[in-house]
Amino acid sequence: MGNSVPVWAIVPAAGIGTRMQSDIPKQYLAFQGKTLIEHSLDRLLSHPQIDGAVVVLREHDTTWESLAYHAEKPVFIATGGEERHDSVYNGLTTLQYRFGNDAIALVHDAVRPLVSHRDLSNVIDAATRHSAGAILAAPVADTLKQQGDKMEIVNTLPRDGLWRALTPQVFHLQTLLNALKQVIDNNLVITDDAQAVELSGHAPLLVAGDASNLKITSPADLALAERIWLNQRDQQDDE
Repeated sequence: MGNSVPVWAIVPAAGIGTRMQSDIPKQYLAFQGKTLIEHSLDRLLSHPQIDGAVVVLREHDTTWESLAYHAEKPVFIATGGEERHDSVYNGLTTLQYRFGNDAIALVHDAVRPLVSHRDLSNVIDAATRHSAGAILAAPVADTLKQQGDKMEIVNTLPRDGLWRALTPQVFHLQTLLNALKQVIDNNLVITDDAQAVELSGHAPLLVAGDASNLKITSPADLALAERIWLNQRDQQDDE
C-alpha cells in the first residue's frame, strides 16, 4: 500500500446478467475453482497500490456471504441501486463515510477478472496526476458500420480517434461523487462513469489497456476468459 492518498476499488455487483443464459448472476459464475467476482477481487487486492475494496451487492443477495471470500486487505459491502450508476454512487458514499473525500476511487466491473497489474499501475498513476481522472481503454480496430431500420448498412464510420472504454475507471472520490449526483438528480442516462465526469465538464485521460481485459457477458466469453487466465498464470510461472 503506502499511497499518500488511499486508492480503493469500487466493484458494482448488483446486476443479474440476462445474456449469460444462467439462473445465477454472471458475477457468480465460476472457472478454475472461483467465481468471476472472486477472480476480479484477487487481481485488484493483490496490487500494491490498492488499499481495499467496496463490493456493491443487490439487496437480499445471499450468494456473496456463502462464498466466505477472504482477503488480506479490507473488503466492505454496500447495497446497490436500481441502475449501475446508483450502485457506484452508494459504494462511493460508503467510502466517503470511512475516509472522507481524500481518496481515489477505482471502479471496476465484477466480471472483468483479467485486468493486469501493469494496466492497473498505469491507470492509477494517470488518475492520481490528473484532476479529471483516467480510464483504461483500447483503440477501436474494427471497421464500424451504421445500421438502418432493415439491418442494411447506411454508413461506414471513421474509427480514427475512437476508443473502447474498459475498466477500471479511476477518479478522485469527490469528482466522481459530484458527477454521479448530478446524473441522479437530473435523471440522466449514462453508459459508464467517465461519461458522468464528462457531463460535469471534465475530460478524463485515456490510458491504453490490454484488450485481453474482457468483460464477461456471454457463455463464449467465459470459456475464452478461462483460456486467457490460464495463459497469464503460465506466463507468471515462467518469469
